[in-house]
Amino acid sequence: MLTLAVTGLSLNAGVVASYRWSESLTLGLERSLAGDVFAWLVPLVALPVTLYAAIHVRQAPHRLVALLLAFVGAMQLLVLASDLLTLLVAWELVGACSWGLILHRWQEEGIPSQAMHAFLATRLGDLGLYVAAGALFAGTGGFGYAALDDLSGGLLHVAVAGIVLAAAAKSAQLPFSAWLFAAMAGPVPASALLHSATMVAAGTFLLARLAPQLEQAAWFSPLVIFLGLATALTGGLVASCQGHAKRLLAASTSAQYGLMWVAVGAGFPGVALLHAVTHACLKAGLFLVAGLAERRVDSYRLADMRLGRQLPGVAGASLVLCLALAGVAPLGAAWSKEQIASAAVDISPWLALFVAIAGGLSALYATRFQRLAFGRSPRRLVSGRPPAGAERISLAGLALATLMLSLLWWRPFSESIAANLGVVLPKEHAWLMVVSLALVALGIGMGLWLTRGSPREAEPAWQPVLADWFGLPTLHSGVGLGVMRFARALARFDDRVFDLPLTRLAQGASAGASGLARGDDALLAVPINQLAKGIHATARGLARGDDRVVDSGLMITARCAQWLADVNTRRGEWLADGLPSALAQGVEAGGRWARATQSGQTHHYYTAMAAGLGTFFLLLLIGASM
Repeated sequence: MLTLAVTGLSLNAGVVASYRWSESLTLGLERSLAGDVFAWLVPLVALPVTLYAAIHVRQAPHRLVALLLAFVGAMQLLVLASDLLTLLVAWELVGACSWGLILHRWQEEGIPSQAMHAFLATRLGDLGLYVAAGALFAGTGGFGYAALDDLSGGLLHVAVAGIVLAAAAKSAQLPFSAWLFAAMAGPVPASALLHSATMVAAGTFLLARLAPQLEQAAWFSPLVIFLGLATALTGGLVASCQGHAKRLLAASTSAQYGLMWVAVGAGFPGVALLHAVTHACLKAGLFLVAGLAERRVDSYRLADMRLGRQLPGVAGASLVLCLALAGVAPLGAAWSKEQIASAAVDISPWLALFVAIAGGLSALYATRFQRLAFGRSPRRLVSGRPPAGAERISLAGLALATLMLSLLWWRPFSESIAANLGVVLPKEHAWLMVVSLALVALGIGMGLWLTRGSPREAEPAWQPVLADWFGLPTLHSGVGLGVMRFARALARFDDRVFDLPLTRLAQGASAGASGLARGDDALLAVPINQLAKGIHATARGLARGDDRVVDSGLMITARCAQWLADVNTRRGEWLADGLPSALAQGVEAGGRWARATQSGQTHHYYTAMAAGLGTFFLLLLIGASM
């Protein structure tokens, strides 16, 4: 709902947006006829499909719904892009989202390989879009769609060829049609959205969007008509022989987009857009129908169904959708298909006749689908869970939209729609209408005849090659296997012829280098090692001599110096401290003795004088005797 609201506001305001990536690269969005149609179509179809997915899918529904919303956003960017650079960004996002949707049940055996098959098949075509963008930039210095008008010569042809290649791969046109069968590994809601208004529609949208510029290449229209008509006829035959419900619808998708390609090639891209609208509603609804039928019988094999009594409401909605797919008037898809046939008359009546035949095939496979899926069965099937309310609402909404598109048969309404969209409608031809409706009736009759009897007898086992795209997948596998074998043979040849001599030379050089290394060791390294060992031993001896002689002498000298220092310290202390102390003590003692003699008594003094005189005379006598 939010996407619808934003789309409405943007388109009504005529918003043109751009983002300057660098000085020479700009991403842009703008309105266009094709862009406006798809900008509304994508979210309108996605709304019931997403509601259905949220209820129907049992494994990781939240992840699936998130991927569906991202898918819608990427497609919105694609349809509003105004240049090839923005288109490439959206193109890659659409491809990545589709791969993720197909790979939803990645734990199941075979699904990863199927998803990779579909991804690589479309990636091969995507390379053409890169080539086209490169050619456009080389010729004009820009990527804008309008710059295609300025291309000429070889670059124009390269750009147009690249765009056609990319569109053919995305829209499952021959020879890329078979990848749709691989895409059936995805859940039903993914298939419904992918086939109706997003991935597969992207290629046809691109051709319709750029048709005026692409028509500058004279071969563009004939090539597009040829590819479209071939796919419409081939896809119709494949769908008419298919016994797998989803694969029948997938082949039908290729066929219906083939008719749109015929309209683009005939010069009526607006008619192709109108058929895209009617086809999107009915095809999304039919995939939802297939999912509900499979949920009841646990199989997509049409021979296992016949669920008309068990699912009457679903059978009624499926009948409306199948009648529209068959091209039965007055349903809207029948009107748009008749417009394509009328457009083809401007090229050739024979082309219009083949378009009508493709319409007859549509009636055939639509009848087979309805009769086998919801015809009455004599068997009693075990009743399963009835469709949930959201599933019924989604299916009813798409069936109602298909019925409402019947207003296109009312001329005032269709002319008003064409005028508002700027679509040019082709001139109608009464004879063509008669032939076309007759072929539709014939197709319905053949479908009823082929589905008579028991469902087992109605299986297309009698035409397995037709049911499998005329063996195209086998051809793809064979070609791929052949290419791989050829590549391996070339690899072995390269290994033996080119790489082997170089390998031998490298091995010889390695052996020579090893020999030189050993010679170097024998001639130079050994003597040098011995000399080094001798020097090392001498150094160790000198070190020991140094430790024993020099170091010992130094230690003795140091100890002697320490002893002398100690002696000097003791003697110095005695001379400096002891001698003055002794002298002072003697003086002090003499002083005390002198003070003792000074008593103040006369007889003491006389006694001292007598002792002194006696001593004096004694010294004289001693000196005289000597």
